[in-house]
Amino acid sequence: MINEIVKNLQKGKSLLVDISQEQYCDKSIPPYYSSIGGHVRHILDMFQCIFTGYPNGVVDLTKRERNINVETFPSYGLEYLENIIQHLLNLKVSELDLSIEVVDDLGNGNCTVKSTLGAVLAQAQSHTIHHYATIGYMMHHLDICLHDDCFGLNPTTPKIKVLKN
Repeated sequence: MINEIVKNLQKGKSLLVDISQEQYCDKSIPPYYSSIGGHVRHILDMFQCIFTGYPNGVVDLTKRERNINVETFPSYGLEYLENIIQHLLNLKVSELDLSIEVVDDLGNGNCTVKSTLGAVLAQAQSHTIHHYATIGYMMHHLDICLHDDCFGLNPTTPKIKVLKN
């Protein structure tokens, strides 16, 4: 599980290395007018909440860092990404069964649920894929080409074969 999460996050690494700061900060794409950098920061903040909270048994997803430098400069995003990957690689498989409480605002104030570290990491993985898909949409409209044709696709998504005329 950890290796799959790391592999997925590393897809973001090639994006952060290849994208210009202007593209990273561009907020011109409707309907949300957010930036690629904002999505990258949001993805990594979720993982940071996990790593900050799980040693104490409480992961509070509402306490995101929201570092403006991470969403403004690809180099900060890359550093943050590498830090998150290192945290993942330092985890022991036995820790995935650790019981934790997860706090999040589901739309009507904070809610706390019992979970495990593995479950919240699986949630963060799914969350990352979702935001990578949004980033892929934005890249398409900004004419940014990435060499990974699976960027933003859930591994369970059927692969569509394009027929050439």
